[in-house]
Amino acid sequence: MDSLLTLWQETGLANFHWKQLVMIAVGLGLIYLAIARGFEPLLLLPIGFGGVLANIPNAGMAEPGGLLYYVYEVGIGSGVFPLLIFMGVGAMTDFGALIANPKTLLLGAAAQFGIFATLFGAIALNALPGFDFTLADASAIAIIGGADGPTAIFLASKLAPDLLGAIAVAAYSYMALVPIIQPPIMKLLTTPQERAIKMEQLRHVSKREKVLFPLMVLTLTILFLPSAAPLIGMFCLGNLMKESGVVDRLSKTAQNELINIVTIFLGLAVGSKLSADKFLTLDTLGILGLGAVAFSIGTAGGVLMAKLMCKLSGGKVNPLIGAAGVSAVPMAARVVNKVGLEANNQNFLLMHAMGPNVAGVLGSAVAAGVLLALVG
Repeated sequence: MDSLLTLWQETGLANFHWKQLVMIAVGLGLIYLAIARGFEPLLLLPIGFGGVLANIPNAGMAEPGGLLYYVYEVGIGSGVFPLLIFMGVGAMTDFGALIANPKTLLLGAAAQFGIFATLFGAIALNALPGFDFTLADASAIAIIGGADGPTAIFLASKLAPDLLGAIAVAAYSYMALVPIIQPPIMKLLTTPQERAIKMEQLRHVSKREKVLFPLMVLTLTILFLPSAAPLIGMFCLGNLMKESGVVDRLSKTAQNELINIVTIFLGLAVGSKLSADKFLTLDTLGILGLGAVAFSIGTAGGVLMAKLMCKLSGGKVNPLIGAAGVSAVPMAARVVNKVGLEANNQNFLLMHAMGPNVAGVLGSAVAAGVLLALVG
């Protein structure tokens, strides 16, 4: 009987807490969204599975000595995984549209307004009972508005590691919901005539320009915002490997094998932070709500800046491209193109939207650097 009792006490049935069951359901929900809905499957699937593993009683996978614990400490606690992801993204990025139309840098910058607006929103939430966000917490939450998962994870791991799970899930969830969240905001802030504007074809960008651009961006970062150098530096390295044409093997590895391996472990490490005791809190609801606000304000900021550019250019800029400044590459640019085609079936905005889209990646990294310099 004692042996049977001991065996029973070691089963999951005897040790499950209702909160763990809730979090396992959340993990399975993320897996469902990844498989059935196609929402950011490369990240939501491993994050969801990691969340399931982290909430299995007596398994200890997210506790000291467990696999997920070490994956988190080595990859995210050190900040290495987001930086490697940035290198891979840089190797897959074409700056040609941004170089051809450098004014779109302003759209990437305007879309980051959601980050700083949400920073004050998170602080303001402290006026409500149950919320107690520090300035570091608020800074980590605010970066969700940049719609850049690796940047959100990098900053959260530095400023608010206890909130990392909620911040990462919010960031990737809203990135996945770009096709649902953005179109209503874009249509609300623009007229049918503005959405139908056809933009002139972009000029050809030479190889020399593409090689010099990442070096110039890195130089400016070193001179003016060295705290953003880890993110922007790895991004520029990946892009330089691609554009130089002399290290194709390295570029292809960064674009494929390396980023795929890191993505698996990054997702599992984030999922390890979805343990019931850390995620099922009032703070998590606040983070999810603030993330939606940040993303919406970022989209609106980009569109409004593009409307201003449209007026100043005499109607040559389609305001829709401002929505791509939120950084979710390349999904935001595809959404812009789709909405543009709905207004005018001859209106192809994809390449024009890629300018503010990659500018948004740089903008979110710069915003993270600013917050890290001021708060970290």
